[in-house]
Formats: sequence, structure tokens, C-alpha cells
Amino acid sequence: VQLVESGGGSVQAGGSLRLSCAASGYTYRRYCMGWFRQAPGKEREGVASIYTGGGSTYYADSVKGRFTISRDNAKNTVYLQMNNLKPEDTAMYYCAADDGMLPIQALAVDRYKYWGRGTQVTVST
Repeated sequence: VQLVESGGGSVQAGGSLRLSCAASGYTYRRYCMGWFRQAPGKEREGVASIYTGGGSTYYADSVKGRFTISRDNAKNTVYLQMNNLKPEDTAMYYCAADDGMLPIQALAVDRYKYWGRGTQVTVST
């Protein structure tokens, strides 16, 4: 299983970025895929997730209304559109995937088996 993230960068507060996660090596449509982030000195936390089959989505309260997760099943790719970015969104963002996920587990870091290497997002004031 391979997950490759892209799209990170540096933006000013209020700006936007779109992250992409290209997946390969497994039955993509049966998985739940999530975006997680980890800031220096902090634990990794769930940001958003999506079931690639049915399309149900889940968000952390801190990003609701600003971030949107979506998928393109033809490309085996999941996206995270991030709008109105804030300095506190600065972190390394990781894509993760696993199957057999219950909705209540969709943002649980320890529930995911497969991880990408991450892409850095930096938001300045």
C-alpha cells in the first residue's frame, strides 16, 4: 500500500491550499481515507476522513466549515481543500488509509494502518 501526499506549502492567514493523496496497492473503494496533522510538540490529530465507497465524510470541529475532503475514485485520489487557513493550522499533514472502519473511528489516529510520509503546511500571520 502506498500513499503519496502533495500540495503543501506556505500561505498567509486567510489563504487556501489543496492537498492531494494518491493511493495505490489496495482495493481503494473499500477503504476509509483520512487526513491527519501533527504540529511540533503536539500529538497527531484527525482532521477529516472519507469513505471512498459511499462518500461519507467526517471532520474535526476545528476545521468544520473551512476544510473539505473529497475523492476522485477514477484517480484513486483523495483531496483536502483548506480555506481560510489560520496559523494554528500549521503542521505536517499526513494521509492515512485502512478498511473495516466504523464511523466513530474515522478520525482515530491509532485505527489506521497505512500512512503517507506527509506534506508540510505553514500558515503565517
